Amino acid sequence: MTEQDDTIAFLADPHTHGGAPVERIDTHGAIVFLAGNRALKLKRAVRYDYMDFSTVSLRRQACEAEIRINRRTAPAIYRAAIPVTRDRDGAFGLGGAGEIVDWVVDMVRFDQAGLLDRLAVQGALDDALAVALADTVASFHDRAEPMPGFGGASALEVTIAGNASELGRYVGTVFSADAVARLEDASRRAIARLRDLADRRRDRGFVRRCHGDLHLRNVCLIDGRPTLFDAIEFSDAFACIDVVYDLAFLLMDLWHRDLRRVANLVLNRYLWRRTDMEALALMPLFLALRAGIRAHVTATAALRQPIEAQATFGDEARAYLALAAAALAPRPPVLVAIGGLSGSGKSTLARALAPAIGPVPGAVVIQTDAIRKRLCGAPLTDRLPSAAYAPAMSEQTYAAVRAETATVLGAGHAAIVDAVHARRDERAAVADLARGAGVRFLGLWLDAPRPAMEERLDTRRGDVSDATPQVLARQLTYDLGAIDWHRIDATRPTAAVAAEAASLIGCALEEPRVQFEAGD
Repeated sequence: MTEQDDTIAFLADPHTHGGAPVERIDTHGAIVFLAGNRALKLKRAVRYDYMDFSTVSLRRQACEAEIRINRRTAPAIYRAAIPVTRDRDGAFGLGGAGEIVDWVVDMVRFDQAGLLDRLAVQGALDDALAVALADTVASFHDRAEPMPGFGGASALEVTIAGNASELGRYVGTVFSADAVARLEDASRRAIARLRDLADRRRDRGFVRRCHGDLHLRNVCLIDGRPTLFDAIEFSDAFACIDVVYDLAFLLMDLWHRDLRRVANLVLNRYLWRRTDMEALALMPLFLALRAGIRAHVTATAALRQPIEAQATFGDEARAYLALAAAALAPRPPVLVAIGGLSGSGKSTLARALAPAIGPVPGAVVIQTDAIRKRLCGAPLTDRLPSAAYAPAMSEQTYAAVRAETATVLGAGHAAIVDAVHARRDERAAVADLARGAGVRFLGLWLDAPRPAMEERLDTRRGDVSDATPQVLARQLTYDLGAIDWHRIDATRPTAAVAAEAASLIGCALEEPRVQFEAGD
């Protein structure tokens, strides 16, 4: 018998909800009761090193904070914090006049089929949804309140220590002692190397009041748009973090589920929106910390499962721990340049290759068309006037491409430069970037006959490129000079072109594995 048993029974009773059937969702920190068009969330009377809901007063504070914090992103869902009361005759009520025995968060119930973790299992996270998700997160980070008193290297060190402590609880039952110790050691070596960068980003305003728990189960579709909910309310230290550390939870979750193309698209769209390339140096540590958190949270959740389900949760927890270790031993960066006339398939190939190249979650795709749009202050799919393609503007665009590529490589990340690269000096300049950064370079040139390229250009809709068959006609008059890059026949299906390119790079286009559906 626990102090909340009577409250739980009351909230689980259909009579409390006008006779509507009640669905119950349990997590390690809360119980959610779904009935009719309403959802009531009860904080569990628990105390962990990182979360304390052990008293009624603390649970009230947490409920009120949850409402305030989540109305930033999901005002249509979060209604109010309301008390659970008990009259003198022992009858329970919601918001009654009796003794307050607990508190709940009152929310509008939404369709659980719209949760992104469920859409992921169904294979429904397509490119359009990935772009919308990245835009939602980037817009949220743009508005989030800077919190200079938090974050930085010292906060990351606290997280490293906390992860080691929580993971250590399950040594011998879920994790091996060696695996936990190796992760802690690699994490401490990473923060020692990155201390100045973490502190500099804090001082420059990149530490903000973020979501803090940004994985797929905490994003839902409301009116067709990704909506962030269930942000952390119980710890300022967990919520007031570097914006890219916030993003890293989402990227880690996508990668863990083998949604690697989606993860890479989210990263690239976010970076186009916020131009935050220096943070890539911290990405391996951020991903490792996020995977470590999910490892110990999943191990905790395993203890609440029936015996027959505990093995699945244990496997899931170990998979998270393995991802954390892998993130801190990343694949080496490489610079790939893809050239070819308009309509030859450069952008399609770049998107196919990017998830398989370099550190998680794959290469940053740096596209001249996208950079030009940014320089002109235009949305990606808006058509630019002819003045935007004047020689001076093109020189500025290529200079910006080179600068951005150098920043990405300097952060230890991989890059794909997607550009026509019609001039010999342009091809030489991108190769020089790799030499300057001390990374491997590979140039790929896509060949296709004019009719095939014209057909692709004619059928494009909503594309970042403004190229038309008329633009292609001008390109066909260029003196390309000697092309010493690997030439690939781009008339074949995308899979065959990508397979040849991947073989030249020495990377594997990975096959998805079976996804886990284990708990919160």
